[in-house]
Amino acid sequence: MLSKEKIARINELAKRAKTSGLTKSEAQEQQTLRNEYIQTFRQSFKQQLHNVTVVDGNGNDVTPDALKLSKENQNKRPH
Repeated sequence: MLSKEKIARINELAKRAKTSGLTKSEAQEQQTLRNEYIQTFRQSFKQQLHNVTVVDGNGNDVTPDALKLSKENQNKRPH
């Protein structure tokens, strides 16, 4: 998870970009922070999906094959 300070800085830079504009270094910092945020979000979302099992009304596992394969590949990777 991204720290509260980094999220606050992202928001501060976004607000400043809308009002007065950013310097080149601030724009670069903003892009770096946004990329870090997106990467963290994607990792978190993928982890949540790996903890999901889809079950139909009869109790049968109907988890999509792509998700099952992704879970298997995740379990094979060294942590």
